[in-house]
Amino acid sequence: MTGKPTSVDEYIASLEGWPAEAVASLRQIVLDAVPEAAERFKWAQPVYESNGPFCYIKAFKRHVNFGFWWGLEIDDPLGLLQGSGEKMRHVRITSLADIEPEALTSLAKASAEANQRIGDPTKTAAG
Repeated sequence: MTGKPTSVDEYIASLEGWPAEAVASLRQIVLDAVPEAAERFKWAQPVYESNGPFCYIKAFKRHVNFGFWWGLEIDDPLGLLQGSGEKMRHVRITSLADIEPEALTSLAKASAEANQRIGDPTKTAAG
């Protein structure tokens, strides 16, 4: 591929090694967990929307962040969420072994539900 990715498929194809597989796995987790979600390529990363953005996937050199706009507002019984912002939290994936499908499915569903309950995180000051 030449140039910058303009779609989620191109984004995944642009990655090398385990991060490509991790992003593809996380993508499938979100699409299975929240089938009504719209998949977009925004802010140079895959973004999933239902009443606004509820999660994103961002690959870095040595890790992948699986982020949630209303992360502070969702139940995280395993303590996977990291971050210190006013709303957002993320799960840091450093290998394929870090991908826990049940827990990540639960977080994706909870994040989409938070958008329905609280509102579009890009348009509300709540949280």
